Amino acid sequence: MKPWFVSLALPFALLLPVDAKAQRSIVFEEAAFPERGVLAIAVAEGLAGRDFDALDAASQGALRRAATAAGFKGGKGSKLDLPGFASYERVLLVGMGKDSPDALALRDVGGAVAQHFASSASAQPVNLYWGGSEGDAASQLAMGVALGQYRFDQYKSNGKPVTGDVLIRTPAGRAAAAQWQREWQPVAQAVNFARDLITEPANAIYPESFVERVREQARGLPVTLEVLDVAAMEKLGMGGMLSVGQGSARPPRMLLLRYNGGRAGDAPLAFVGKGITFDSGGISIKGNDGMWRMKYDMAGAAASTAAVLALAGRRAPVNAVAVAALAENMPSGTADRPGDVIRTASGKTFEVMSTDAEGRMVLVDALWYVQRQDKPKVIIDIATLTGSIVTALGNDYAGLFSRDDALASQLYQSGQNSGNWVWRMPLLDSYGPMLASPIADMRNGGGRPSSGTAAWFLGEWVARGTPWAHVDMAGMAWIESGGKPTSPAGATGFGVLLFDQFVRDHHQGK
Repeated sequence: MKPWFVSLALPFALLLPVDAKAQRSIVFEEAAFPERGVLAIAVAEGLAGRDFDALDAASQGALRRAATAAGFKGGKGSKLDLPGFASYERVLLVGMGKDSPDALALRDVGGAVAQHFASSASAQPVNLYWGGSEGDAASQLAMGVALGQYRFDQYKSNGKPVTGDVLIRTPAGRAAAAQWQREWQPVAQAVNFARDLITEPANAIYPESFVERVREQARGLPVTLEVLDVAAMEKLGMGGMLSVGQGSARPPRMLLLRYNGGRAGDAPLAFVGKGITFDSGGISIKGNDGMWRMKYDMAGAAASTAAVLALAGRRAPVNAVAVAALAENMPSGTADRPGDVIRTASGKTFEVMSTDAEGRMVLVDALWYVQRQDKPKVIIDIATLTGSIVTALGNDYAGLFSRDDALASQLYQSGQNSGNWVWRMPLLDSYGPMLASPIADMRNGGGRPSSGTAAWFLGEWVARGTPWAHVDMAGMAWIESGGKPTSPAGATGFGVLLFDQFVRDHHQGK
């Protein structure tokens, strides 16, 4: 991914990197309402708000009359586009509802503005005005713009780029630009990098190319990479990783991305991601309907690695390691079979009930390895693991499983604060007997609830007493149509904001 560019105009300039695919660059200006051009402002429920009142007064009440005539009340998510209003080419009103202007509400405003003008070929700047002096508020508008205008059109031969700036006009221009550059631009870049990885087709992203994309993205950041190839995994006895990958011509890889921004010697946080770059189901093959989506079965690995890149990019005072368990699950004469018994690196064995329960098979070796090598103080794994979690929670929440009440509470709160919502699900020891095998330590599937037994299976490879949580994001990785203000249809990059917020809330400098 190439950098994006953000400038801070008049009387000082600051050039900041932005995603080259972002259709409009983001510019901060210390300035009042522009006298002409394209203007966008946020409006609270009931046509309230400092900026609305100011513009209404400047237009002798014409703004309120126009909004009332159109039936616009400032409801959450509503928009009113007024072309040719007063001296402006157009004025866009974005409803915030009754929400307080917190970070998520401001991001939604920025995303709504970016998406509204995403199809415009005009290079004319869009003035997004925020009259407050809070630097972080304006930087959250920028965050919304950066996330909301994401597009993936590398393979379109007739795509028309949208150029021009989004001018975030605010009294906090200098402070907002600094806050954006230091704290939020690296996170937005990481989310969009995760989206890129997930959206790429499986003939472009496979275990080896995933590693190289991360290596390229990490260039210049204070991180180190460790990559285990097949020979290294064979030496370690990683039967889970190897069995899933053995049916594909693309060999598996395990990637560890380490960032040490905290105190020397402090145990890191570990984020472990499922990285099945394409999941056909293997011998237990899936139906063709919707199988194309299984290119996003590596969304957990994308989230974990991108989150650590975000921490490194903003120089967060914490030690962290991401683990990406990368394999392609394909049927062939060399693929593993239902009924096979697999010995993992820990020495534990499992009987394969379904080769389509492959995510847990690669994750257990990753969980074992990061515990051995890094001795993390907290482990969180994230995976598009089960369809049953979608049945339970739909496309609004990821499932959260943990034996640690404090960790579960922290992740829930960070989910609320980041907009990457999680909902705690039961994780009962009674799930264990459902996975009993007559010939191995356990089976890799069986019993209900299947999302719960899958989580229980993973937990058997985590040392008791270690704070550990499992996030099943199967319903959150992809938005089929419509999208949200900060997440257009397609890959969401879910998990990056959750993990970054978790560090900010509970571990930054602690």
